Amino acid sequence: MNKYVKRYLIDALGGMAHGLFASLLVGTIIKTLGQLLLRLGDNAAFQFLVDAGNFATDAHVVGAAMAIAIGYAMNAPVLVLLSLAAVGSASNVLGGAGGPLAVLVIAIVATELGCLVSKKTKVDILVTPLVTILSGTLLAVLCAKYIGLAASSVGNLIMWATNLHPFVMGIIVSVVVGIVLTLPISSAAICAALGLTGLAGGAAVAGCCANMIGFAVMSFRENKWGGLVSQGLGTSMLQMPNIVKNVRIWIPVILTSAITGPISTCLFKLQMNGAPVSSGMGTCGFVGQIGMITGWFSPSDAALAQGATAITPGAMEWIGLVLVSFVLPAVLSWAFGLLFRKIGWIKEGDLTLE
Repeated sequence: MNKYVKRYLIDALGGMAHGLFASLLVGTIIKTLGQLLLRLGDNAAFQFLVDAGNFATDAHVVGAAMAIAIGYAMNAPVLVLLSLAAVGSASNVLGGAGGPLAVLVIAIVATELGCLVSKKTKVDILVTPLVTILSGTLLAVLCAKYIGLAASSVGNLIMWATNLHPFVMGIIVSVVVGIVLTLPISSAAICAALGLTGLAGGAAVAGCCANMIGFAVMSFRENKWGGLVSQGLGTSMLQMPNIVKNVRIWIPVILTSAITGPISTCLFKLQMNGAPVSSGMGTCGFVGQIGMITGWFSPSDAALAQGATAITPGAMEWIGLVLVSFVLPAVLSWAFGLLFRKIGWIKEGDLTLE
């Protein structure tokens, strides 16, 4: 059992996180940088950054990157590995907001089936890709949509919470979106599909930041500066293999999100009125913060439809943004993490990234 848990939930999840990081997340950072620079003036070099980011964040590319990374983590033969590009592309596109989870499940099955026939015939160059691609894409057609729907059904909980009192809503939305960000589900896609803006969007940003900055700071003693950057500006999903080994490492950042969410909604009343996708990005390339700032000055169409108006942010907005996005997640997660280390719930090496 331990062997399969390691292969499917630790190795495969770790590989998927790296594939997601090298495509969607880095691509988002590049694209956001290009879009910001284009505000200074039309320039071919700035437009190139946007185009490069668009290529990297394309759903087909992201799916292929994740599937290949999963196969690599599972030590798949070369022909299986290369064939997974088509499997991942189909799974991610058909899976919608739950695409990453669909890629994980289907790529694992396709990898194992490809490995079963790899190097077993004299025409391996034909048989292995045929089995891997056909089995994987067939599963994608039959199952990806339903895996995606199951994963994205969390959106129903988020939408229910948006109608509650801001304090309760802040806790639920922050905790749920933060958890979704770290799971193999696309929090950005779910927030975009829900058109999540306003106070709920601000709570979502708070939850994402709690997970990203929280894990980055809490694991600094194990992962140093590389881990700080990869998790704080990339994705907390890198910790999923460690969460599978010891789920208690997740509690400090979840507690942090339960605190920063209502602080965002009730104390600072932070509204994320930029593009809804920014609500589910957190500090990845500072997309969440950029979305919040641009939403203050120029609300998105989705925010305008909910009654948002442009504002001139004052000291409370700026202080709230910095505290909720960076300071509080770092301090609270570090403090909770220290407590958990002292009582033995988190041990040395539990947060180490491979």
